[in-house]
Amino acid sequence: MFLPRALKVKRPAEGSAQVVVKKSKVVQEEDSKSSSETPAQSEEACEDTQTRDATTHAAAESLAPEDGHSSLSDDSDVDDDDEEEEPVKSFKKNQRWPGPGEPVCVMCGRYGEYICDATDNDVCSLECKASHLVQMGMGTGADAFMQKDQNRHERTVQSQQPAADPGRVVESEPGYSYREDRFISGLTEEQVQRIKQELGIETQGRDVARPVVEFEHCSFPPTLSGNLKKAGYDTPTPVQIQMVPVGLTGRDVIASADTGSGKTVAFLLPVVVRALEKSAHSVGSPVALILTPTRELAIQIERQAKELVMGLPNMRTALLVGGMPLPQQLHRLKSSIKIVIATPGRLIEILKQKELKLDKVKIVVVDEVDTMLKMGFQQQVLEVLEQVPEEHQTLLASATIPTGTEELAARLVRDPVRITIGEKNQPCANVRQILLWVEEPSKKKKLFEILNDGKLYQPPVVVFVESKLGADLLCEAVAKVTGLTAVAIHSDKSQWERNRILRGLLDGDFEVVISTGVLGRGLDLVNVRLVVNFDMPNTMDEYVHQVGRAGRLGHRGTAITLLNNNNKRLFLEVVSRVKPTGSILPPQLLNSPHLHEQQRREKQRNKKDHEDSLVTTNNLLDIIKKHDRRKK
Repeated sequence: MFLPRALKVKRPAEGSAQVVVKKSKVVQEEDSKSSSETPAQSEEACEDTQTRDATTHAAAESLAPEDGHSSLSDDSDVDDDDEEEEPVKSFKKNQRWPGPGEPVCVMCGRYGEYICDATDNDVCSLECKASHLVQMGMGTGADAFMQKDQNRHERTVQSQQPAADPGRVVESEPGYSYREDRFISGLTEEQVQRIKQELGIETQGRDVARPVVEFEHCSFPPTLSGNLKKAGYDTPTPVQIQMVPVGLTGRDVIASADTGSGKTVAFLLPVVVRALEKSAHSVGSPVALILTPTRELAIQIERQAKELVMGLPNMRTALLVGGMPLPQQLHRLKSSIKIVIATPGRLIEILKQKELKLDKVKIVVVDEVDTMLKMGFQQQVLEVLEQVPEEHQTLLASATIPTGTEELAARLVRDPVRITIGEKNQPCANVRQILLWVEEPSKKKKLFEILNDGKLYQPPVVVFVESKLGADLLCEAVAKVTGLTAVAIHSDKSQWERNRILRGLLDGDFEVVISTGVLGRGLDLVNVRLVVNFDMPNTMDEYVHQVGRAGRLGHRGTAITLLNNNNKRLFLEVVSRVKPTGSILPPQLLNSPHLHEQQRREKQRNKKDHEDSLVTTNNLLDIIKKHDRRKK
């Protein structure tokens, strides 16, 4: 079915007068536009309008239902039926461009007047719906035109039927519960351990579910299995092999895996399955909540979630992020939403307005948990979780989970299963790391050399900098000196502009993108093969994430980092994390007195900790005094 937005999403009833005013405004705009045209242009526009009207009228007559109901209403019908709409626009050229805050067509960017029922995305016309269905692998799109008037007739029939009970739940596919596949159950314990060892999977916890080898071993409902294949997920990655079955059994999870390893799908599959449960069919309240630190990551997760829930009944998602119109997001929540993907700030804002309740949430995901539990987000995350029922499943995921963060994360889960893929908190193995010692005044020159190097330069290139002003200034310099198409992205840009830049990066419209940390976490920049850390990140965890933008979904990439004595605080961590990967470190770093001093202090600290752990007659009194907290 293909419905206009006003009918697809139940809005408060509007009178016919409001519709007429809206239409007359458009006519006035066209009249004022035509008055400024030359006579020749007016004649051409008139002929074009007459031809289009004639074509539309002929198409409407040829597509009219057999029972005699006309797809076009006369004036009396408009007066009698408040919900009667204009004919669904067949072609995108007949659709206007969107105004501020209005939905946008996913195909052409015009006004997204309709919602494609099959994908839950905004489209402007039947033409764009057909193209969208083809793009999503859902047929040729021809049926979009054939069913145009049939759907209109179905709406008319439905409007004549008694109103449905608002508490009634539409039946979905049969309830799903995870059961271990016979093939997996038949494996010996030795075979299971060998699978884990070869894939670099480590688990901690009691009664950990066995890893699956194929998605078929999960026995997902047919629609969900089909969506997985359409989205290109043929074979599970190591983190999916272990995290999916553990998540499906309802256990809490703390997962750490390389950047680009497929963590998003690993937690989305348990989320979708929980939302499919019959006990989860509550009206008006979401069943799943996914929290992310950045808007771009939230948008990406929602897009992947929509790919998985396509065709599943009553499986709507809501994106709640800052920088985008709040009324549109509030209107979305008036529908029966199952999965909410949100940034903490916007979610708290909506919760305070009493526009959303989290009292039915059964599963919570905190993505990039190390960032989410830092001081900037920590209080917001805890405030959100206070409104979630105590009995819920929690999935925490990130590429880096430092010891301090893991201790805090452990307070959010109960009896969790800890999953680690590969070397914990280490850079992605698919990324070749090059560290160059470059003094501050020479960094721009070195960047220009990299962009002019035929062996290193592979567009699009993402260059990470520390500050927003630095991003703008460096972007101007790159465009002026190299002549490459460059653009800067940071948090001072509007969300619409950030979305446009990110879309252009994925489409290959830009050769160089200068970014602050907004592109540093979680985003699948699949066509990026080269990342340059123009400014060394403040922490090695951020370094791991930014380097990982160049090695997504198993592809190999290169990350070049420029460093000097301004980064001396990180010298010891750089050596300890990067050297084991086989990367060649600059001699200025290895011979730095700052590094030698840090190594000496680390050695003394380890020696002291070892001595403190041994209780002898000589240090017994010292240990007692150290732990005696009584005030003297």
